[in-house]
Amino acid sequence: MAAGEHMRRAIAAQPAWLRAVPERVGSLRLPEGRVVFVGCGTSFHAAQTGGWAVQALEAVLSPPEADVMVCISHEGETELTLEAARAFGGPSWLVTGKPESPHAELADEVLVVTPEVEKSWCHTASYTCAVAALAVLHGEDVGGVPGAVEAAIADPFPLSEHERWLVAGAGRDWPTAQEAVLKLREGSFVAAEAHQTEQLLHGHLAAVDETVRCFVLEGSGRAADRARQAAAALDELGCDVTLVPTFHPVADIVRFQALTLALADAKGIDPDWIHRDDERWKRAAARHKG
Repeated sequence: MAAGEHMRRAIAAQPAWLRAVPERVGSLRLPEGRVVFVGCGTSFHAAQTGGWAVQALEAVLSPPEADVMVCISHEGETELTLEAARAFGGPSWLVTGKPESPHAELADEVLVVTPEVEKSWCHTASYTCAVAALAVLHGEDVGGVPGAVEAAIADPFPLSEHERWLVAGAGRDWPTAQEAVLKLREGSFVAAEAHQTEQLLHGHLAAVDETVRCFVLEGSGRAADRARQAAAALDELGCDVTLVPTFHPVADIVRFQALTLALADAKGIDPDWIHRDDERWKRAAARHKG
């Protein structure tokens, strides 16, 4: 199989997978009371789109005071997320891609939101389906999202040879900024950094120059005002900067997924392995579980 083929197929499959998410969630909606969303890595970024989110290790160290914990785990086998649910002690829900797993055995509700387990370790479709599922649990109509994803796939960012990348965002766009940077780092091995828009403007600009390729997620209202100012500041520094209009967290990540794949292709990298086809990174990954 060609390098990145699993990731390529998952990106292309997203519109179809997303159209099925409302049916997969069904009539289930979040209960009254305080809900906390928990995950690790990509799943933590998905968790942040749901509302109050806590990284799994932090939830183990200090179990959050909530009525329900909603955990996001690609295969239901992420050890720290499972440990967080056990430490929580109250009812927990699982948003996942497998009906049977160690976490599924513990969870009070299990939502399988993809038709199969995504094969690439550089997760794309499992992320967007989880984000869409959380939106449906909130009662949101996501009917327009698959079409927006199709449009995003058809409108990729132009490729460049930068080795350092920056993505900034605020409010609803902050999880997207973090996930975009994770894709770039794990899939194409570039030095990428995520910044909250306001934090970028309060000091972080000092370490940015014309060698950095920059994206600022626009958002709306006051966030958009500051995003435009951030883009202008980056332009003043000589950066190649794009002010990116945003629509929905599901659709907004897709152009960054495609960019990661294009960069990996250009560099001769297989993003499906997230560098674990190299013995050094494989040994590094073996130093931790989950």
